[in-house]
Amino acid sequence: MTTARRPAPGAPARRRAGSLLLTSALALALAVVAVPFGWLVVAATHSSREIFDSPPPVLPGGRLAENLAALETAAGFGRVVLNSLVNATLYTLLAGAVCTLAGYGFATYRFKGRDALFALVMLGLVVPAQVTLVPLFTMMADLRWLDTPQAVILPHLALPFGIFLMRQSMAALPAELLDSGRMDGCGELRLFWRVALPPMRPALAALAVFLFLYQWNDFVWPLIVLRDGASFTIPVALASLQGLDETDYGAILAGTSVAAVPMALVFLALQRHFVSGLLAGAVKE
Repeated sequence: MTTARRPAPGAPARRRAGSLLLTSALALALAVVAVPFGWLVVAATHSSREIFDSPPPVLPGGRLAENLAALETAAGFGRVVLNSLVNATLYTLLAGAVCTLAGYGFATYRFKGRDALFALVMLGLVVPAQVTLVPLFTMMADLRWLDTPQAVILPHLALPFGIFLMRQSMAALPAELLDSGRMDGCGELRLFWRVALPPMRPALAALAVFLFLYQWNDFVWPLIVLRDGASFTIPVALASLQGLDETDYGAILAGTSVAAVPMALVFLALQRHFVSGLLAGAVKE
């Protein structure tokens, strides 16, 4: 006859203390992240002079409408937001398709030179992006794509991190599942669409969030290939508002606050699958 082991003296108190310590650490981390965003929203409702008051404002002001109007007048911000939405959405769809197909190919097909080719793709993670700016710009100029959405979207479709994430996720698919689909007469594209893709929804959600934020926040490349204010994206338009003599920081912070809304919405819409999708990328063959 066995008897239940009694907890050690003081164990419940230690567990409560550990839980309290963990909760306090998480609350502190949340404050460190949330306070700057909170102040950004507050500053967007004040004028530039009020933003630099000492002490700075901690409560919302009444100049949000004026700041947004100034932003629209100076940069045509409604058109700029639309440009960013179109570019980020198209990039997410196209780059997601490229990365998913490439990851599926690397994970499920066995061909000569596969590992060497994958290693070559992974070199893109360690090569500084600045190295590619000049040849890519020359290519866009030769194609006469400057000031066009395709110049912003197409050069970075085969993103190495996206290919790596989908390859590692697809490697978890049982080979027997794919073989049974082939035995049932599935073509390769139908096998990919009907059999391989449905279990990858968490990884696809993580990839979509990463790609959307990557394109939405991209500054250097759009700054290089976009010259006309009518084709600017949000980061480029906000940077163009910084003058040598005077800068309307209230308008800039109002635009930054507006720019944060789509990013938050995309993350909230896909957050259920985001963490599990990133963890799926850690699966090893």
